[in-house]
Amino acid sequence: MTAPLFGVHTDAGRPDFGPDDVDALADDLLPIVGPRGISSLPRAIDRASRDGSGMSPILSAADLGRPDLVCYPRTVDVVAPIVRAAVRRGVPVTTRGKGTGNYGQVVPRFGGLVLDMTSLTEITAVTDRAISAQAGARMINLEQAAWNRGSQLWMYPSTVQSTLGGFLAGGSAGTGTIVHGRNHEGFVESVDVVYGTDDAELIHLEGDDAQPMVHTYGVAGIIVSATVRLEPLQDWKCLYASFTEQHDAFTTAQVLSKVEPLPRILSADGPLMAAALPDDPAIVKGRASVRGIFDARCVEQVTDIITTAGGRVEAIRDGIAQSIKMSTLSYNHPTWWLQKAYPGKYFHMECMGDALVEKLDEVQAVYDGGVVHLEAGHGQMFGMANGIFHSPQQVMDGVPALTELGIAVHSPHQWYVDLDADRVKALAAQTDPKGLLNPGRWM
Repeated sequence: MTAPLFGVHTDAGRPDFGPDDVDALADDLLPIVGPRGISSLPRAIDRASRDGSGMSPILSAADLGRPDLVCYPRTVDVVAPIVRAAVRRGVPVTTRGKGTGNYGQVVPRFGGLVLDMTSLTEITAVTDRAISAQAGARMINLEQAAWNRGSQLWMYPSTVQSTLGGFLAGGSAGTGTIVHGRNHEGFVESVDVVYGTDDAELIHLEGDDAQPMVHTYGVAGIIVSATVRLEPLQDWKCLYASFTEQHDAFTTAQVLSKVEPLPRILSADGPLMAAALPDDPAIVKGRASVRGIFDARCVEQVTDIITTAGGRVEAIRDGIAQSIKMSTLSYNHPTWWLQKAYPGKYFHMECMGDALVEKLDEVQAVYDGGVVHLEAGHGQMFGMANGIFHSPQQVMDGVPALTELGIAVHSPHQWYVDLDADRVKALAAQTDPKGLLNPGRWM
């Protein structure tokens, strides 16, 4: 790993502002967004102080920060004036969508203003090649709009209620990753952004110029709207299978990940994790589960592979509702269900490498009570190594052992930017010279 496993909470990088600046900003924002467009009520502050980081027992125990104000832009044209007002007062701005991220990056480290983009929901254009929408549009609605035209998103997150801006700024992978890679690898055609400058305006970036704004957690610019790629809709079938043994399920999933046309998503779990998932006759209690969204043209081949390996096909379903349901049983969602079944017990680490299959027993032995959730990725397997939580040190101590097994580890127990951080920091120095956009994200 290129950065520490956990962030150290310091005041380094805290903008120099105080209560008087916040009060002055509130007065400035009233004529821009109206009295209903800004709030300092406890309910609004509490909501803007939380995200999906509750999945981490380490982040849950930390004070990640609370905003002083929350602002709700309802048209794209007010975002730049809001940012100009905040820059003039020296008040930091943290942008958020639905708060579905798991790392605390939308919780304001030093307070200030939270810019809630969830009212900007308009889908502005759909063609055979691309779909354009405002930052607060939910990914589930974009996928439905695409299906209505005989197309599909290149990629959408497993948390389908995520917003477009949130997924581009903080997401990484999702349904479609197996074929196309992560969301900063060709998914985005253009973005409209606002930088943290005195003369902030809405700026349109296309092609290669747009890519640097992806996966930057709002530290280098605020995504206000975007255009992302579509492709022709395939005839998808959601196939559920079960196996007696977890090893057989994982080995079969690895084989299925290479079936052409490639699956849209492919997940596997052992009996313990499968039993924690929502009740479904296709996820059989006491058996390992393999779940995938496959092109109809290869369902017969997939069925043959499963039965030859000793598995059973439990169900084959179709339609967008089933496709979306299966995506919500992937990535870190099984960990969420495991934590719900065993409150206060489990943590997880994001892992990548074929050793998740080939050295499964050794990987699961790294942490007490270890259990792996498996995903097919772009060219290799990845997933979540879950274990019983004892202490932050215990979590950290497992990383060298996983690395030795050939597993690349990414910690979901951190609040700092760690993907291409040097490049993002250099970009932010130009687009946010006063360090007011989501500050406190650097190690």
